[in-house]
Amino acid sequence: METNILRRIFFDENNHWDRFVEKYGTRIRPIVVKEVEKFRNCGNPKNGFKLLVCEGCHDIRIVPYRCKGRFCTTCSSGETEEWSRMMAEDVMQVNHRHVIFTIDEGLRVIFQKHRHLLKPLMDEAVRIVQEWFKKKCKLTPGVIAGLHTFGSRMNFNPHVHMLVTMGGMKKDGEWKSYDYIPFPLLRKQWQTVVLKLIRSHLNEEEKKKVQQLLQKAYSANGEGFYVYAPKQRGNVKVQLGYIGRYIRRPAIALHRIEEYDGEYVTFKYHDKNEGQEKREKLTVEEFITRLIVHIPDEQFKTIRYYGVYARRIKSQCKTLVSAWQKEVRKWIVKVKKTIARRKWEQRLKEQTGKDPMVCPHCQCYYEYKGEVCLKAGHLEIKHARCETSRACLERMIDHFAGIQKTQTKQKEEASKCGEFSQLHLFAV
Repeated sequence: METNILRRIFFDENNHWDRFVEKYGTRIRPIVVKEVEKFRNCGNPKNGFKLLVCEGCHDIRIVPYRCKGRFCTTCSSGETEEWSRMMAEDVMQVNHRHVIFTIDEGLRVIFQKHRHLLKPLMDEAVRIVQEWFKKKCKLTPGVIAGLHTFGSRMNFNPHVHMLVTMGGMKKDGEWKSYDYIPFPLLRKQWQTVVLKLIRSHLNEEEKKKVQQLLQKAYSANGEGFYVYAPKQRGNVKVQLGYIGRYIRRPAIALHRIEEYDGEYVTFKYHDKNEGQEKREKLTVEEFITRLIVHIPDEQFKTIRYYGVYARRIKSQCKTLVSAWQKEVRKWIVKVKKTIARRKWEQRLKEQTGKDPMVCPHCQCYYEYKGEVCLKAGHLEIKHARCETSRACLERMIDHFAGIQKTQTKQKEEASKCGEFSQLHLFAV
């Protein structure tokens, strides 16, 4: 039985996802179909795999390719942890604050319909923070911004999370600490900026349709437009690790899904207004609808870097900050340290405490022998270490091709049975 509950909801014998696509067709964004299908096929050897063979007992192990998709719970979880680890190592070891910008509830539907407004929303939120530092003390801070489009109930609720350095770089290259941000002042400014942003990016006909929403948001005197910073957690390293995981977290964690009975999904969430945990029961169709709306558009970056964290100048700024920290005897940034992504076996070893490259039967190491990839819908050998490995890979390709043919034949027979049943029904 499938252990991933989200995969069961989408792809079990009820075929909820296929029925959803059949029902809504072209109303679904192409990127949504692409990402969900990647999730469906993730970890399936029929889409490619690596061959490992134990040096001692010759035990064979297949490591299937992963999809690395944004919607895949397995891949996104690993990517979030890895990104958080690398970010905590890579950013400047100075104090940071987690800052959040929210918008009026009535305006959310505008951003859902006009998704091209989401990047300017991030840019404007960051610009407000940068201008405050520049105006108050002539500093350029470092900002890592992440866009969340979901609330606790998976409702569409776009808001911006930021990791902001408490201080910045002066024009002469000196680092200066500064730890005050006037949130009430920025809140009113944020309201003005968002309303202006919407008006400037929509045409006249589109503006007429949303005019009432804009007027209501303006008359509410800033209600719903919040700029605030959650309570800080621990030292710099702890803060960075927590915020990094938070910025990259998915719309819903699997542990929040409590029950799925084939027709309904029950999940828990934290109600911030009442400060307590609640549960909600949805039809599978409504659950899928709420979830897929948070899949970003093609090539859209939900994480962006600004100021001294902008990619073109980050390395130079870190060097200057390192020199400053050394001079004032603060925590020194190891600028020359190379921060590399960990391989899958390293991550798995840290998570489970067991080395996946060690054979459980004889304790010898597995050796890489080759791999197979999917090209034009067919499995092909990408690399083979020797002729024996090539022969083994060819047998595996034949095996998986045979399984695929059998499954295709079963689907065709089931389809024919369905057609016969319909004809028989009409005959009666």
